[in-house]
Order: sequence, then C-alpha cells, then structure tokens
Amino acid sequence: MVKGFGMHDASFYAGILIASFSLSESLTSLFWGGLSDRIGRKQVLLLGCFGTMLSLIMVGFSTNFTMALAGRIIGGALNGNIGVIQSIVGELVTKPEYEPKAYSIMPFVWSIGTIIGPAIGGLLADPAKSYPNQFSRDGFFGRYPWALPNLVCAAFMLISIICGFFWLDETHPGFRQGADATVHHDITEQTPMISAAGANADPGVDLRRDSFGTFNEVDMPKTQHWELNPDGTSRAPSLSENDREKWLTKKVVMLTVALGLYTYHSMCYDHLLPIFFQDRRIDHVTVLGASPIHIPGGLGLNTKDVGVILSVNGVIALFIQAVIFPLAAERLGIWRTFVMVTILHPVAFFIVPYLALLPENLVYPGIYTCLTIRNLLSILDYPVILILLKQASPSLSVLGRINGLAASAGAACRTVAPPIAGLLYGWGQEIGFTGLAWWAAGAVAIVGVFQLWFVPREKSQTTIVKSILPCLDNPNEEMPSDVVDITVVDDEDDDDFHM
Repeated sequence: MVKGFGMHDASFYAGILIASFSLSESLTSLFWGGLSDRIGRKQVLLLGCFGTMLSLIMVGFSTNFTMALAGRIIGGALNGNIGVIQSIVGELVTKPEYEPKAYSIMPFVWSIGTIIGPAIGGLLADPAKSYPNQFSRDGFFGRYPWALPNLVCAAFMLISIICGFFWLDETHPGFRQGADATVHHDITEQTPMISAAGANADPGVDLRRDSFGTFNEVDMPKTQHWELNPDGTSRAPSLSENDREKWLTKKVVMLTVALGLYTYHSMCYDHLLPIFFQDRRIDHVTVLGASPIHIPGGLGLNTKDVGVILSVNGVIALFIQAVIFPLAAERLGIWRTFVMVTILHPVAFFIVPYLALLPENLVYPGIYTCLTIRNLLSILDYPVILILLKQASPSLSVLGRINGLAASAGAACRTVAPPIAGLLYGWGQEIGFTGLAWWAAGAVAIVGVFQLWFVPREKSQTTIVKSILPCLDNPNEEMPSDVVDITVVDDEDDDDFHM
C-alpha cells in the first residue's frame, strides 16, 4: 500500500502507519475508560466500533500517505475498545472459577482475527491487478485499489454495531436495567425483607475453599443499606469520592507496569520473528564452532515458508488459549501462574538466536519448539494480568478507568517496541550478532521478573463462616443483618423515601 503511494522508503513509512494507531490509542484509552465509568460500557463500545469503521473507510479510499495516516490516527483516537471490553468481561463474570475461561476469550478471538485479517487483505487488495478479468484498471477499484478489503472489514464492523445495539446488554452496575429484580407490589409488615437480585448483588462464594479469583475478604456488616429505584429495581451505589481518589492504588500501578513490560517484549518478539526467519543464513557457522555472541545472520527462509510457520504458530496459540490456559489457571491459581510465566519469560528470547546455529534438519523442530515455549508463556501471561487488574480494582465503578489506563500503557509500548527492535537488529547485523535485539527484549523480560517484588500480594486464607441466623429464600443473597436501611431514590426530583 505504501509503495502505491510512491514512497521511496516503504518499510519506514509503513512502520509510521502502524505506530500512529497505537500512539493515538495510548493518548485516548484512559479517557474512553473513564467515560465508560460515567455513561456506561455499551455506548462507548459502540462509539469505538464506529470509529474503527470510519478509519477503515478513510484508509481504504486514501490516495496519498497523508490521508492514510489521518485515517489511522482517527481510528486509534476513537477506539478505546480494548479497555472497555476488558471491563465488560470483568463485570459479566460473577464467579471466580469462570474468570480464566472468560479472560481467555479475547486473546482467542484476537488470534483468529490475525489469521483471517491478513487473508482478507492479501486476497482482496488491489483487485484490478490480482483479478484483471473481474475488475477493470479504469474502474472504481482500479482508482481505489485498497478500498475492497477495507470495505469488507467495515461491513463486518457495521454488523457488529447493529448486533451490539440490539442485543448487547449494559454491564456497568450503575446503568443496568435491573431486569432480574423482584418487585413486591403488595408490601405489608409481614413481607420478608429480601433484597432484589440486582446488578450489584455479589455472587455466592463457597468459603470452604481457597479462592483464586476476585473474592478476597468477608464483610458482614450489622447494618445494610439498599438503594432502590421508584419502580422497585435495584440501584447501584454511586461512585464515592473515596473511590474516585483511591482507584490509582500501588497494586494497580504495578500491574499496569507489568502489562506494559509484557506488551513491549511481546511486540518485539512478533516484530523480530519474520525478520530473523528471512535474514540470510550463514552456513559456515555451527553450534560447536560458534561464539555465544557471534550469530551473524538468520535462517534464510522464503516468504512462503514464513507464512506457513506463522499459520502453524496461530494454531498452536489457539490450542493453548482454549485448553492449556484454563487448566493452568485452575491448577496453579492466577497469582502462581503470573509469577511462573513472568520468571520463565526471558528464556523465550535468549534461545531464538541460536536457531541459526542448528543444522538444516533440526531447524524446523527447533522453530516449533521455540514457538511453543513462547506461546505457553505469552498466552498465559496476558489474561492473568487482566484478572489481577480486576482484583485490584477497589470498585466496579472505576474498572473502566483502570482498564483504560492499562490499555493506554499497552498501546504506548506497542508504539515504541517495533522501531526499537528493528534498530537494534540492524546494529546487530553490523557487528555480527543478530541476537542483540532478542537479548535486549529478553532484558526487558528480566526487568519484569524483578518488578514482581513490587506488586502487592494479599495473602488469601481458607475461611469457614458458620451462622445461626436464618437463611434467606435465595441462597446467593447475603446473610441478613440486624438492621436494613432501604432508600428509594428518584432521580427526577431527588426525593428519597426511607424505611
């Protein structure tokens, strides 16, 4: 595409197009996350989808580099969906044991997209050249060679917007409709005091087992306060000033830093992999005769072979996301999984350069071994950080802001990682050690290991709670309190009715 604009250094300007989206996204994700806390997740998510659709159309009809760059910048600025989707998933999951499966869905779908997206682009880009019998060079798609794949993707986005508008339910506790609430029309002094099963009702928890999810403490106050709307539906408590001031806790900051470090070295790996695969192979260098810091080339693979390897890598990633991650999270727990993959992550970077020293008959087994190790560590790392961020949130009312901050940090690291990795790889070629860029990314992973010591960790204890109080009709409800203060809040006239 960039070559079609007549740019001489196509790789450089292509990198600018890629980085511009992430840079723009990093500057606005925190805003979109905070906005989703104030007006709800659904509206912000649909707006982000619309921004992505607009960006696709602008890029597809671009006739010069400036127009394409503007489309990418607008797309990044209007798209805060990563943080918002993370918040939606966090609010949909009501039981800790389901969190690993839920948080593995987003990277699973992302992996599918990385397979389908390039295929659409490769098959439909510049159709007048690829399919001259069906598309004329002087026709519409001849004048706009990049419009067809972008219009197809924009159509998918439009379908997503329509489906989301009609069938996506709001998940923010303060903006749910409270459809599950129980409304008692004939209330007498004999009516049992049963709270409505509204949006903010906490899920039932078995206190006889160790919890690896977001349930961390037991709080049984003597007095409860319920807020109801005039129609009897439950009402989410408003965000207090204390929540607004204390959402940026040390744990949130440290986990955001951990996510940024992970994103940086993960992007370096993805950027360096095809470059290293296609770099020239120096045949006279062998495992036995080489210096540990003298690896002058790559593997010398052609584009077709690289495409096959990356496709197989996608299949490996899907299997790990669907099968291995839920099992690991269930057996080890979220925190132990996070610690384990963080400590082992540097290994994935330090072993890759030595593939160039293997004999030809061992190159492919070595490649798939490295990719399997990397996928095991990378795919397990990302969702557990998201789960830990949810645990660190002092309230669901600020979850959007926290995930927006994390998305901004991740986007910023995605912006700087490819150019730095590419620059270091070029320097490595000049000094005869292409492993320089790999080891530099591994050094960042080592920083992540040391950063573990600064992530606060609350110790969980096995607790058994026995009560002689009578049980409520709904076993998922809280145990009854001595006093229940019910407030019916009417937003229109701000009149409160107390019982």
